[in-house]
Amino acid sequence: MTDPTRVPVVIGVGDLRSGRAGAPADPREPLDLIHEATLAAIADSGADLATRIDTIHAIRTASWNYDDLPGLLAERLGATPEHTSTTPIGGHWPAALLDRIGHDIAAGTSTVALLVGGEAQASATNSYKAGTDPVTLGWTTAPGGPAPISNEDLGSPAMQRAGMIVPTRVYPLFENRLSHDLGHSREKSLDWSATLYAAFSEFAAENPASWNPERRTADDIRTIAGKNRLVTDPYPLLVNAMPFVDQAAAVVVTSLAVARELGVPDDHLLYVWGGAGATEPSDVLARGDFGRSAALDDALRRTLSATDLRPGDFDIIDAYSCFPVVPKLLIEQLGLPRDTVPSVTGGHSFFGGPLNSYTLHSVVSVAKRLRQDGELALVHGNGGYLTYQHVVVLGCAPHTDGYVGDPDHVLLEPSAPEAATDYSGEVQIVTATAEFGRDGNPSIGFLIGLTPDGRRVSGQTDAAGAAVLAAGADIVGETVHVTDNGGNLTVTRIEHLSPEESQS
Repeated sequence: MTDPTRVPVVIGVGDLRSGRAGAPADPREPLDLIHEATLAAIADSGADLATRIDTIHAIRTASWNYDDLPGLLAERLGATPEHTSTTPIGGHWPAALLDRIGHDIAAGTSTVALLVGGEAQASATNSYKAGTDPVTLGWTTAPGGPAPISNEDLGSPAMQRAGMIVPTRVYPLFENRLSHDLGHSREKSLDWSATLYAAFSEFAAENPASWNPERRTADDIRTIAGKNRLVTDPYPLLVNAMPFVDQAAAVVVTSLAVARELGVPDDHLLYVWGGAGATEPSDVLARGDFGRSAALDDALRRTLSATDLRPGDFDIIDAYSCFPVVPKLLIEQLGLPRDTVPSVTGGHSFFGGPLNSYTLHSVVSVAKRLRQDGELALVHGNGGYLTYQHVVVLGCAPHTDGYVGDPDHVLLEPSAPEAATDYSGEVQIVTATAEFGRDGNPSIGFLIGLTPDGRRVSGQTDAAGAAVLAAGADIVGETVHVTDNGGNLTVTRIEHLSPEESQS
């Protein structure tokens, strides 16, 4: 039997929202929300353990900047942790750090660990709009202000040249290629997204920490009308992540031996089996395939191999869902039926998208569900532009070998064809999308294509080019004429003659 001092278990979880969509609460800084979530997680464990915490890992908070978030939290808790860290940006970090904590407890280098994250983007945004600096409300000034974002966080020089620098522009490129590869039309792609997110909204409606707990039908989501405008083809607003939230979460992990010493009941424990992660080039244009995630393939393969599980063994799968292509890829790459609903949290659009810490809320939701029903869960985190993938397995019983994960990411090599810059000629569209203005018209297009000799062209277009590319998956695979001027593309459809016309 595995040494119980080396078997990692989740013993306490807590999450919350402050206010909700359309009904903001008094502004509270992220540290306050995280502290409250931590107290809830400790209370959930049923043990007085604050002074025993030796590790605090904090997910990067984007809405407010802290020099030492773990230290500030430890001071409030009366804890004296030996190990602390704050992550870089990335939505994969909650899954990756839960895996790391499991590894460290199994290795004997940590005894009681706390994993926390939270955002107050709604409060910060509302305060600034009202002309109020949150510092004047008493928010921590260490150093304070919004967390800095560098040009590198937006994208590589090649991506910036092509205008592919924000998630709303990049994720649809993956969506449209995936749809093409699956043989789905633009409408079928949108139908799947709408059906999937309507199911997510059902879970969000039942989750007390949800920012927008309103049930939505598939028709609500697919219909472009009113506030549900088309953002970037084929995504209406209701399938985009909602980052303007005030939410926080916390998870307490320890060893099975300590859990028993603290008197935590066995039916309250959630065993961390472990998982795996992989990283693709941060430069999206250095990747070869836009219809699949090589990093997700690698993370899933290694996790299933290490745990000796099959995709159908999981009672719960909780996917990252900043945009529909992410849960779709998880479904496809696990080989699951397309009517699978990979969430018990509620999804980024309706539960809320607290930037880097959404997956920590997933762990909270999964823990609460597994205590009631089921045996095994797979939790998925995604960061960057499908750049970082991490999955972790949680169970109601221990794996026969205890912790079997690998928290270290595998780095995947670039696989893109040679780039062709300032090219003029025909290209076959690999993927494309169009961004829409608030007037409902396409305003900027984005294209990735292949020249006849196999080189890659990428860039952005004006409104005329956007109108050509605003067909989602339906235009992928077509051949068009482009002229590239420093990343600004002129795109023209090629009119093919009918057999009768060509003979005349």
